[in-house]
Amino acid sequence: MTDDPSRLVLVASNRGPVSFSFAPDGSLAARRGGGGLVSGLMPGLAAVAADGGVLWLCAALSDADRVAARLGERAHGAPGEAPVRMLDIPQDTFAAAYNGIANSVLWFVHHLLFDTPVKPRFDAAFRRDWAAYVAYNQAFADALAEESVTGTRVLVQDYHLALAPRMLRDLRPGIRIAHFEHTPWAPPDYYRLLPDDIAAAVLDGMLGADHLGFHSQRWAAAFLDCCEAVLGARGVRISRSGTGGEVSYRGRVTGVAAHPLGVDAGALRARGQEADVRTAAAVLSGPVGERQVIVRIDRTELSKNILRGLAAYRELLATRPQWRGQVVHLALAYPSRSGLAEYRAYTERVHDLAREINAEFGTDDWDPLILDLKDDYPRSLAACGLADVMIVNPIRDGMNLVAQEGPILSERGCALVLSREAGAASLIGDSALLVNPYDVSATAEALHAGLCMAAGERQRRSAAVTAAASAQAPQRWLADQLAALS
Repeated sequence: MTDDPSRLVLVASNRGPVSFSFAPDGSLAARRGGGGLVSGLMPGLAAVAADGGVLWLCAALSDADRVAARLGERAHGAPGEAPVRMLDIPQDTFAAAYNGIANSVLWFVHHLLFDTPVKPRFDAAFRRDWAAYVAYNQAFADALAEESVTGTRVLVQDYHLALAPRMLRDLRPGIRIAHFEHTPWAPPDYYRLLPDDIAAAVLDGMLGADHLGFHSQRWAAAFLDCCEAVLGARGVRISRSGTGGEVSYRGRVTGVAAHPLGVDAGALRARGQEADVRTAAAVLSGPVGERQVIVRIDRTELSKNILRGLAAYRELLATRPQWRGQVVHLALAYPSRSGLAEYRAYTERVHDLAREINAEFGTDDWDPLILDLKDDYPRSLAACGLADVMIVNPIRDGMNLVAQEGPILSERGCALVLSREAGAASLIGDSALLVNPYDVSATAEALHAGLCMAAGERQRRSAAVTAAASAQAPQRWLADQLAALS
């Protein structure tokens, strides 16, 4: 690590860029971790890491990770990448914080997912989970404090660590802290489903940072609205600007800004030409033949709205019979949060609907829908290359990189059917066919429009998406946040 605190950058996130496994001889083997957060941060951190000025702190997620954490291992994903320190948080504390609060409460609030006649219910069990969430955040704050000195810059990531900025501020007043929220942010009326003290604690925790970042101006504005509604009686002062604003609270000023995350188009296209992607493309091309291809790539996550997307495809085939036998829908997803009953049930419903569509419309020589629920990154890139139409229809999404990656990788240019509730809609704008994610019929019409779109128009729209994504590539996204801490 560097001895110059002005060059030292600490990153904190639940999932890190490296994961461990046990080799056959029982030794520990490190491999590159996955996930959108890691993919977004790594390119921007590369220059800082090469200078020796980065340490990434994350939670140990597996038994091998926990052994590495206890041994004090600091792994590197690849030469020149940031070293990683894993925190061995007790498993019961981690489970309650991660599943009980972060993914069952905060995620649901910000994506407006609660079935309110039934959930949420804030009872004694919730309070026990909340105590675990506090302990989880404190473990990160303590570790960050150990690694930091006056002048250190700290980048805290996402809703798992909403309390950590304030906790760290109390431990190390002289450091500079940024917090980035990768989810949407709920409007005040929905945010206030949370118990009053919890709603205030989350805001207070985040306002311990010097700078708060969101993917969209819309989410930044919603955060400011929540500060005003929830903390208004506690002396909070808010000023607004075109892309965010400032919050004065408890004697500190926190900047709030939109930092949309784009894609490094050149690096992505180079990855799309590698052998494993070409092999996957050859496999996918077999059942497709000369037909047009509609592609979706998602986690089987409630907010991704897979069921309504499949229902829209079903309605397309039912109301536009000319597409029967002429189009194939590649619905590629991978499991998500299988520890939660709602997610297991949702995945089963996706399976059932896919079977129904193929049973209703399929023929001996045509499967209208190919559903694959394996986590296979090369296959996902290959599917983007084949896409004539890409559907990205989340109920809500902080950004959504697939909406950018599909048009960038599509060999012929593709039409993008995009939910207006995705943060990507503010970045891509008129280059997409925007839809209300709840309107199945409108989504079916947009799929039809995409299939009918002229090749030149698809190429023009894809080029516009590529330009918008490249202008906000990960290197700039991170540099803007670091500059805000200068």
